[in-house]
Amino acid sequence: MRLRLFHPSVVAGLAAVVFYERALRPWHERWGATDTEVAARLPGDDLIDEPAFQVTRAIGIEVPPQQVWPWVIQLGADRGGFYSYDWLENLFGLKIHSADEIVPDWQERAAGDLMFADSEGTAGWYVMEAQPNQALVVKMANTEAGRPFRRNEPPFMEFTWSFVLKEVDHASRLIVRERVAFKNSLVRFLCAPVGLVSFVMSQRMMRGIKQRAESDRGFHRAQIDRAV
Repeated sequence: MRLRLFHPSVVAGLAAVVFYERALRPWHERWGATDTEVAARLPGDDLIDEPAFQVTRAIGIEVPPQQVWPWVIQLGADRGGFYSYDWLENLFGLKIHSADEIVPDWQERAAGDLMFADSEGTAGWYVMEAQPNQALVVKMANTEAGRPFRRNEPPFMEFTWSFVLKEVDHASRLIVRERVAFKNSLVRFLCAPVGLVSFVMSQRMMRGIKQRAESDRGFHRAQIDRAV
């Protein structure tokens, strides 16, 4: 039986695609970010030329950057996890546990360090830049080659992830930017569904950082008062 062009299932599918492209995708690709933040040039932008996509998300955190940074710098499966849906990540065998405390041994990163995506360190991102209280920039790692992936080698894409902190009225804006480039249109098409998954995990991660940093503010406030 031939599927008619205007069969209800075809119409529904097309409507879903149109809704995603015109409403859902523009919303989730700039979730929480202002026009200024979306348009801003951020650390890490120079690492990928002519990206196919640039995603900018942001969240306000009611403590200054120096109280948010300790949670950002210990991101990684080998450290504090990703403060997201651990149960979902662990369905894929990543063995990730998100920390609820700041660990002194996890507070240093330097360019060239590998931030693990799984507990074994078989995948992850190389640190490209780490400016305390300001920015952590990482790029998807080719761990076998000991360098970031290039778009002309499998999986034929480059990806950067930037975590930028801005101080606003003694509070913080955490801006998370993703930039991705593909070798060709086919790879871009095949990777399209990843965008929505990325949003689900990223917004939970940003909320997780916010929750942890703000719940810790009483402790830091007491430290500041004692110092004064």
